Amino acid sequence: MELAFVIEKFILVSLIFAITLGIAAYSTLAERKVAGFLQDRVGPNRAGPAGMLQPLFDGLKMFFKEEIIPNESNKFLFILGPSLALLTACIGSAVIPWGTQLDIAGKTVELQVADINVGILYIFGIVSLGVYGTMIGGWASNNKFSLMGAIRAASQSISYEIAMGLSIIALLMLTGTLSLKEIAMQQDGFWADGWFTWNIFKQPIGFLIFIICAFAECNRTPFDLPECETELVGGFHTEYSGMKLGSFLFSEYINMFVSSAVMSTLYFGGYNFPFMHNLGLSDNLVTILGILALFIKIICFIFLFMWVRWTIPRFRYDQLMNLGWKILIPLAIANIAITGIVITLIEKNAG
Repeated sequence: MELAFVIEKFILVSLIFAITLGIAAYSTLAERKVAGFLQDRVGPNRAGPAGMLQPLFDGLKMFFKEEIIPNESNKFLFILGPSLALLTACIGSAVIPWGTQLDIAGKTVELQVADINVGILYIFGIVSLGVYGTMIGGWASNNKFSLMGAIRAASQSISYEIAMGLSIIALLMLTGTLSLKEIAMQQDGFWADGWFTWNIFKQPIGFLIFIICAFAECNRTPFDLPECETELVGGFHTEYSGMKLGSFLFSEYINMFVSSAVMSTLYFGGYNFPFMHNLGLSDNLVTILGILALFIKIICFIFLFMWVRWTIPRFRYDQLMNLGWKILIPLAIANIAITGIVITLIEKNAG
């Protein structure tokens, strides 16, 4: 039984890892296609039909480019930085429920690698560790532009993690759990007992704060100050080349995918979709449709990340800090207070 469990989890981890890498790779192509569409041009269209092989050739280019390590750098930490960034990006998806469960040959297979009761804390812990890769890489490069980018990444992460955590507290007051699986189950379907079940309808302000902080945590425009080309050349990865640079860039797209999955699960029902229990289909088929629904939501969020990048200009650093400390944190605290008052009034009326 134990061996079967290990094999089941190994297959699930391998599948999720392959899907994560595939989506991250083709997000690079989608980014360039979206940019081309918004700028009234075609985008990559030479490598394969409609440019579909472009990510493969980009990956090969990164692998075969010359690896340069500066003489005055700390070589061990210089290599550790991008490795840590990629590792933390990949393990964030372990607690995300990709579906309910499948019945395969009489055996129930849970579509979640680890159902821990502090799933949200796990996500926040991984997000906090992710910035260490950026900091280590920037410091070890022995370059003033890289160091400045690393410092920016650290201060930006600290600032926006506070607001993100406060936005989640209001959601926890409603759900009463830190488990992502239980939060997804509470949003069953779309409409129940005369109420919308998805948390976006219960916590719109919390979601707005969370998604803004997600942009900052993923170093996406308009919050990509740690790698600001106009000021810092390339920021924390100025001295990197080859696949080490590719690891930093790839981790950004993986973080974007995981962030989209977390937001879909917390606020948009996860694998739930409207009228899922009224279709008269088998449980396995409903689960498969739920997985597809979750990935459609994820793709919509990824498109939003890209749309914002090619639409909104980059903030100044002082604007970034002012937004985090003077607007988002007070707004998140006010949201907690409002949520507490509403819950108290509902319980009082119910009693």
